[in-house]
Amino acid sequence: MDELLEKHITIMDKYDPRNRVGLIVDEWGNWFDVEPGTNPGFLFQQNTLRDAMVASVNLDLFNNHARRVKMANIAQTVNVLQAMILTKDDKMVKTPSFYVFKMYTVHHDATLLPSNVISDKYTLGNESIPALSASASKDASGKIHVTITNLDPSNSKEVTCDLRGTEKIAFVRGQVVTGEKINSYNDFGKAEEVSLKDFKDVKMNGTTAVVKIPAKSVVMIELQ
Repeated sequence: MDELLEKHITIMDKYDPRNRVGLIVDEWGNWFDVEPGTNPGFLFQQNTLRDAMVASVNLDLFNNHARRVKMANIAQTVNVLQAMILTKDDKMVKTPSFYVFKMYTVHHDATLLPSNVISDKYTLGNESIPALSASASKDASGKIHVTITNLDPSNSKEVTCDLRGTEKIAFVRGQVVTGEKINSYNDFGKAEEVSLKDFKDVKMNGTTAVVKIPAKSVVMIELQ
């Protein structure tokens, strides 16, 4: 997704240097085999913590390219592909992706704060990706929200957030989305394995926040 955005934006900047045309990213998200026993034409698939982290990484990319990206539609919202909710008769399940989307509402109508992430790599076999993803914004009330994803399924990460250009600020609250396993999921007839919980593992020192991000998790911290 990062490569797609960078290349499209480079072309748009050439022909639209005044940034008059917005970029819309349609039907992004994961697509797996359908659940056994379901109609293959309906594309019903389970949603796990892994999908939630894919959602958060993509939302960070859209945030960080907010100058050009004006809309981004996940595929899809109910029962199909990377859904926010699953329904069956009169019952409803909130998926791990639902909770990431709920967490990221703090960025709505806020001002992007440019961020630079320096991260080690998570490697599996011959493939490597940055272990950390992040984006930050400041809302109308002056509160700063930073969302951070740790894609490493086994190791926590200590992240130092250096908030330059600010005066001394304080930690207000935090939230975390994680689970026992990388493929933890919520389903009908059982307690939720993945949800939105309070997070407080933050140490402040002036304008620096040191955050201990659990393995396979998405964290939001609010500062003021």
